[in-house]
Amino acid sequence: MTTYLNADLHCHSVVSDGTLTPEDLAARAKANGVELWSLTDHDEIGGQHRAAAAARSQGMAYLTGTEISVTFAGNTVHIVGLGFDPDNTALAQGLAATRAGRGERAQEMAAQLAQMGIHGAYEGPPPLVGNPELISRTHFARFLVETQVCRDTNEVFRKYLTEGKPGYVPHRWATLGDAVRWINEAGGLAVIAHPARYKFTANEEYALFSEFKAHGGAGVEVVTGSHTAAEYVTYAAMAEEFGLAASRGSDFHSPDESHTDLGTLPYLPGHLTPIWETLADRVRPAT
Repeated sequence: MTTYLNADLHCHSVVSDGTLTPEDLAARAKANGVELWSLTDHDEIGGQHRAAAAARSQGMAYLTGTEISVTFAGNTVHIVGLGFDPDNTALAQGLAATRAGRGERAQEMAAQLAQMGIHGAYEGPPPLVGNPELISRTHFARFLVETQVCRDTNEVFRKYLTEGKPGYVPHRWATLGDAVRWINEAGGLAVIAHPARYKFTANEEYALFSEFKAHGGAGVEVVTGSHTAAEYVTYAAMAEEFGLAASRGSDFHSPDESHTDLGTLPYLPGHLTPIWETLADRVRPAT
């Protein structure tokens, strides 16, 4: 079995809310020393064949990927799927159902921003959206930066696009059980993405991990772009407590927005089982 240290199994392209094509992401990952790569666009697998071909052309190993939006305890949680069949019909249909409603949500967001004196927000993002089915808060944030309403996307989210702010509109996503089932039945494994980002109480977080494991979930992101060094330790312990494999991924979206570039994270702690070892038979080797 090939051993990988620099695996980056979480990033986004223009197929969802990233700004680079799958081909450009693959080239950037290779340039940064990534050995095993996965493209994990939000609720979408339409870029998987392009990404696999791009990885092959760059001489990188590849795992199929996606990031599914889930509603759990009234909050949005992201579940990364890795190593699945990208042509699985049930997974594609489940993701299509999850994407449904984003357009209506976007119109509601724009209407709320208009009440704050920010006009044209719905008309503005489409040129910035690679996939109209996946218009998201990130696209609105970029529009507000381009129109100089805010200095950067972090300021936009802080002032307008998080819960309780004027441009925030909740959306009902997939259930946790459905997301894990779609991934597993397509031959992949499910991973809790960036767990430290969720504003759960200790009891709610324990319930998330417990239910995830009960549904057949297999892994958790321990080393990821939004985690601190202390959080690496916290979620390494959670992985051990729940018998989960560990994953590593930058969550890279854009050279202009992302704090962590592809392939630049610390390696996983050596005592953990990397999720890619569990998925060894699903890795598409570098040629």
